[in-house]
Amino acid sequence: MKKINTDRRSFIKKSAAGLAGVTFLPSILKGQKESTIKETKEKRKIIYRTLGKTGIKLPIISMGAQATEKNLYSAALDAGIVHFDTANTYNGGRHELMLAEVIKGRPRDSYVIGTKVYVPTDDKTGIFSKEASAASFIEKFETSLKRLGLDYVEILYLHAVVKKESIFYEPILSALQKMKKEGKTRSVGISVHTNEPEVIRAAVDSKVHDVILTAYNFRQPHLADVQKAIDYAAKAGLGIVVMKPLAGVYWDRERKHPINAKAALKWVLQNENIHTTIPGFSTFDQMETALSVMEDLTLTPLEKADLKMGEKLAMTGLYCSQCRQCLSQCPKKLDIPTLMRSYMYAYGYRNLAKAREAMERIDFFHLACNDCATCSVKCTMGFDVRDKIKDISRIKDIPAEFLV
Repeated sequence: MKKINTDRRSFIKKSAAGLAGVTFLPSILKGQKESTIKETKEKRKIIYRTLGKTGIKLPIISMGAQATEKNLYSAALDAGIVHFDTANTYNGGRHELMLAEVIKGRPRDSYVIGTKVYVPTDDKTGIFSKEASAASFIEKFETSLKRLGLDYVEILYLHAVVKKESIFYEPILSALQKMKKEGKTRSVGISVHTNEPEVIRAAVDSKVHDVILTAYNFRQPHLADVQKAIDYAAKAGLGIVVMKPLAGVYWDRERKHPINAKAALKWVLQNENIHTTIPGFSTFDQMETALSVMEDLTLTPLEKADLKMGEKLAMTGLYCSQCRQCLSQCPKKLDIPTLMRSYMYAYGYRNLAKAREAMERIDFFHLACNDCATCSVKCTMGFDVRDKIKDISRIKDIPAEFLV
């Protein structure tokens, strides 16, 4: 496996030597003549798509929130990536604070920010809990604006919706509309990890939302239904942003068999109803791969074969489809989808803070699986659920501040 390069200087050197289709401004390539950079930039043919009825034109590659290195975000901006995803809860709010440092002093029309606010949800029913309120939602969002140092963001999402009932929850719908009317967000939308077809269709039918941020990748077992829902939303004029495009990043826990990131991104973006995607790259090498996709979406024969590598290796991978079929099978009523997502963050994205953050939202007794001699859950992805839960549960014993 190729050694991952996290060194900024090495990244610049390799990029300057001829990374196809990527241009860096003077803040990255110090000493490079600005005229040369502009000439190179003019030769680029980055694919742009319009984010539905928002009218926002974006490169097909945007940036997710896995990285913690400020310089990586600055380099991404200078390389042509303009859209950044974040959330009120990411890294305890520190991710928004970091983005504020990145965008400070840059022209406001040179970047696009989407942030998300999570509403307390019952992890067993998927319905908002009693703590859900418009006032709390607005307060959290306004905290995000302060952290970002902005008067407005381009996209405000209701985060991690599970059921269609939550889409039509009047207090939150009113809060979203209020923020848009007051000019604190240019558009509103929802993010969805699970039950995507139902949630996406409900978001369209609400006649309120402008943007959908959805999980979508080549490994989804219910892919046909997700694609139909995306088509439905795109036809209605909604912008479609895709998360989890890399389907867990690795085929194995030991990270000896990476998923072909370029192939996975190309696969997602060949669907023209996908307007942009937010891969969670966290190194300069990974960013190089993402940037190389921005001009050409043609899948090579080798890349097509790589997307089937898991079948050849008989590996289940790290990506959980969040189908929730496991919930009724577990005698302990554990929130297995969230635990599996935490496992993916830890072993796929190497983001222990985000793995811990996901688990903090759920009521979880970390020794629960010890009472079961065998696991009764039959996972649609083929996971050994009990083994993975016992493994990732160890993170609960680590103080959160150690994972920053």
